[in-house]
Amino acid sequence: MQPLKWLFPGMLVKRWVFLGVIGIIMISMGFAIIISEDIPASKTGASVVIMIGIIIVITSVKRMIKSLLTVFMPQQKEKNLVNLVYKKRQLERNYSIVALGGGTGLSTLLHGLKEYTSNIAAIVTVADDGGSSGRLREEFGMLPPGDIRNCLVALADAEPLMGKLFQFRFKQGGGLKDHNFGNLFITAMLKVTGDFEKAVKESSKVLAIRGSVIPSTLSKVVLEAEYTDGRRAIGESKIPHASTPIKRLYIKPAEARATRDAIEAIRKADIILLGPGSLYTSIMPNLLISDIYREVAASKAIKVYICNVMTQNGETDGYKASDHLKAIIAHTNPDIATHCIVNTEKIPEEMLDRYSKERAYPVNPDVNMIEKMGYKVIVGNVINAANYVRHDSAKLARIINDMGSAKKRHNGRINGNREEDNNQK
Repeated sequence: MQPLKWLFPGMLVKRWVFLGVIGIIMISMGFAIIISEDIPASKTGASVVIMIGIIIVITSVKRMIKSLLTVFMPQQKEKNLVNLVYKKRQLERNYSIVALGGGTGLSTLLHGLKEYTSNIAAIVTVADDGGSSGRLREEFGMLPPGDIRNCLVALADAEPLMGKLFQFRFKQGGGLKDHNFGNLFITAMLKVTGDFEKAVKESSKVLAIRGSVIPSTLSKVVLEAEYTDGRRAIGESKIPHASTPIKRLYIKPAEARATRDAIEAIRKADIILLGPGSLYTSIMPNLLISDIYREVAASKAIKVYICNVMTQNGETDGYKASDHLKAIIAHTNPDIATHCIVNTEKIPEEMLDRYSKERAYPVNPDVNMIEKMGYKVIVGNVINAANYVRHDSAKLARIINDMGSAKKRHNGRINGNREEDNNQK
């Protein structure tokens, strides 16, 4: 009975099906005439009939596809449908990227990457305990949704209004004040599905994202920092408030395991990206999960650390680019990266004055030191200093796309072995 519904009134399909049938009949008749008749004039007429039949079939198929696609994408104009389908298919064939991190840095990166590939897996930290996420974590005993929400919006292919809706923050309303709608949506989805991973996946469908957003672990992890003076701070939101350099970062429980989706994504990746983002509170929490950093270290993919543009007060005061990388290696493994992207563009003076009031300064791109450590360095202008000094998503994405394109040019293989890279210098 179900197939017969295509013949019901108002489906806007029957007319194009019948038109296609007429075209097929005309093509069949034309070939029948050519085969059975020896008169040249008849063959010429038959050829014309065949051509008309082909045009009719093509028209019917095109109209049928348009009729079906506009049901699912009513906001798209006819002229965009072919481009949309073509772009989607091309993005699906492109290289595979895994990006690990959290905060605004990761979401900024994802926004640019989705224009080059839809094979993106964002592995997101769940150590956040401040703001709206921290309140929901405490009240509902759930994993913090904030960083995951930002990544979902960054990868969204839905109408821009949906993204604005997910990022909407309530300014008043008692218990609602300072909550993001997207955080509340993921919380509600968790209550409906009973599973945080499933809640994220269902939210991904609502926003029609390109790629996937994956929690790094389902354990309710807490960060603990040990400072050089022996003091300790527990909780992601408390770590940057000390005036003493961080000596070591820990994650509790130490035996927290990565999600299966995260491990599978890392194993399939052509390129693995670390950052950009806060070194100790966005990037490091993912790498402190032992099976994640071991999988990354063992991977033969290109592994790129995207160094921050500015130091962060309370986390990386006085850090050069090499210090950022050394801190990651000290907590993981020297094979955690093969490349490092650093900014060498000069930052406008007015921006420097503004950031100095927050005790944040440009990161010194000490390229020679990083190369002596055995890593390839990619330098250039990767910032947007219009309102804030941040990484420019388009500039970063172009650099990473060049790496992905190199994979295709070298018979589908990227040199992800750090020692082999060194030999090529």
